[in-house]
Amino acid sequence: MTAGFNRLALQALLLTEVRLRMRRTGTLVAVLALIALTWLMVEDPSTGRALMVIGGARVAYTSSCLAMGSAGLAGLFLGLAGFYLVRGRMSEDVRSGAGSVLASTPVSNAVLLLGRWLGGVAYLGGLVLVFMATMLVLHAVRGEGPIQPLIYLQTYVLVLLPLVCFTAAVALLCDAWRPLMGKGGDVLYFVFYMTQMSVPVAVMGARGEAWSPLLLLDFSGLGATVLSFMSVVHVSDFVLGGGDFDPKMAPMVLPDLLWSAKMGLTRLACGLVAMLPILPAIALFHRFAPDRVKVRAGGGWSPLVLVNGWLRPLGRLARPLFGLAARLPGLPGYALASVALTLAANPAAMLASLILLVLGCVLHGAALGGVMTGAILVWGILVSEISVRDRQNDVDAMTAAVPGGVARRFLAQWLATCMLALLFAAPVLVRWLLHEPVRAAALVAGVLALSSAASLLGSASRTARAFLALFLFCIYVSTQVPAAPLLDVVGFNGVANIQTVLQQLLIAAFLFAAGFYGERARRARN
Repeated sequence: MTAGFNRLALQALLLTEVRLRMRRTGTLVAVLALIALTWLMVEDPSTGRALMVIGGARVAYTSSCLAMGSAGLAGLFLGLAGFYLVRGRMSEDVRSGAGSVLASTPVSNAVLLLGRWLGGVAYLGGLVLVFMATMLVLHAVRGEGPIQPLIYLQTYVLVLLPLVCFTAAVALLCDAWRPLMGKGGDVLYFVFYMTQMSVPVAVMGARGEAWSPLLLLDFSGLGATVLSFMSVVHVSDFVLGGGDFDPKMAPMVLPDLLWSAKMGLTRLACGLVAMLPILPAIALFHRFAPDRVKVRAGGGWSPLVLVNGWLRPLGRLARPLFGLAARLPGLPGYALASVALTLAANPAAMLASLILLVLGCVLHGAALGGVMTGAILVWGILVSEISVRDRQNDVDAMTAAVPGGVARRFLAQWLATCMLALLFAAPVLVRWLLHEPVRAAALVAGVLALSSAASLLGSASRTARAFLALFLFCIYVSTQVPAAPLLDVVGFNGVANIQTVLQQLLIAAFLFAAGFYGERARRARN
C-alpha cells in the first residue's frame, strides 16, 4: 500500500510540475532562445565561417559534427538558463499559501522532493528534445549527409543528461534550504557553474587526451566533448563554436562513432554524481514551516542579505532621494522613488556604486572596459527584480489602481532601471563621450535594450529569473567572444560599431513596445 501510494504521489507530482512549468511564459522565451541559438551557432559555410574548424579546414556538417558541436555549446545555455527556469517553485508555494497544504499531506520529504526533481528533469529534458528537433530541421537545411537521429540522441544523452540532472538537483537544493532561496542563491550558482565548467577544460588542456577523474565533475559536458573530439582528430588546433576557415581546403568528415566505451561510462557516472545535491536537500528541507522560511522567499539569511545587513548604515544615503521624489511631480517622481527604494533595500549596491565611481574616475582608459563589465553585472542583478517587486509584495493591484495605472507603472519601472544604470556607469560614460563616442553610444543603446528586456521579461513571466538567466548568459558569452561586435552589447569589449549600435536601438524599441503594450493588454483582460 505504501509503495503504491508513493508511486501515485510521485506520478502526480511529476505531471503537476511539468504542466505548471510548461505553461509559464518563461518556457516560451527559453524555447525561442534555444531556436535562435541553434541557428546562430551553426553558421552557413557560404559566409566563410563554420561550427567546427580544424587546422583552417571546416568540418563537414554531418550528423556527428552537428550533434557534437551543438550539444557542447547548448550546455552553456542550458546549465544557466535551466537553473533559473527550474527553481522557484518552493518560493511560489510559500507566497501563494500552497506550501501549508503540502506540508499537511502525509507525503514524506523524500517523496515530495524526488517528485519535484523528476519534474525538473522532465521539463529540462523536454527543452533538450525541442533543441534536438530544431537541429534536425537545421540539418535538413544546411547539413551534409543523411540525418541520423540515433547519433543526435546518443550525443545529447551523454553530454546533456548529466547537466540536466545536476541543474535540477542544485535548483532543488536552493529551493529546499532557506539561505539559498533568494537572489544570493542565484548569484552563487552562477559563480559555481562558471567555476566547475572551466576546471575540466583547463585539465584537458594540461593533460592532452588523457582521462582525468575531474571529468566526473564535468557536469556541463564541455570537457568530455573536447576530449572525445581530440581523441578522434588528434590535434589541439581546432575551433568549436564558430570560426573562419580556408575555403580552398577540403572539408574534414568526422566518423559516426565519437564516444568510446570509457567516456560513455564516465558520463553515466557523472550523471550519478550530479544527483548528490538531492541528499542535502532532503536533510535541509524546511517543509514550509513558518519558523524556518519567511512568507516572501527572498527573506531570511543568505550571503547577499548578510552583506546588506552589515552595510545597512549606507542605506541612509538614499533617504534624500525619497524627499526629492515626493517633490517631483508625475512620472519622474515615481521613477526616482523606485530608484530610492532599490538602493535603500540594497546597501551593498550603494557601496558598489561608490567603488565604481572611484575606479571610473582614476583608472586609465584601457581598464575602463573591465570597470564597465563589473558595473553592468552588478546593475543587471540589482534591477532584475524591479519589474516584479510589486507582485512579490502583493501590491501590484494597488499600484495598478493609482492614476496612470499599469502604463505609468511600467514606464516608471523602466525609467528607474535606466537611471540606476547611469548611477553605475556615469564616470565611464563621460570619459567615453569625450574620447570614444562610439563606445559611449553602444553603452547607451545597450542599457536601453537591457532595460527594456528586464521590463518585458519581468512583466511577462512574473519572475526576476527569466531576465537574470538570459542576462548572465549574455554577459558570459560577451566576455568569452570579445572580438564579435554584435555581442559587445554595452561597449565593454571596445569592438562595437555604428551598425551594432543601431541594431541595439531597434531591439530596445521593439522590446519596450512589446512590454508596454503587452502589460496594458494583460491588465485589460483581467
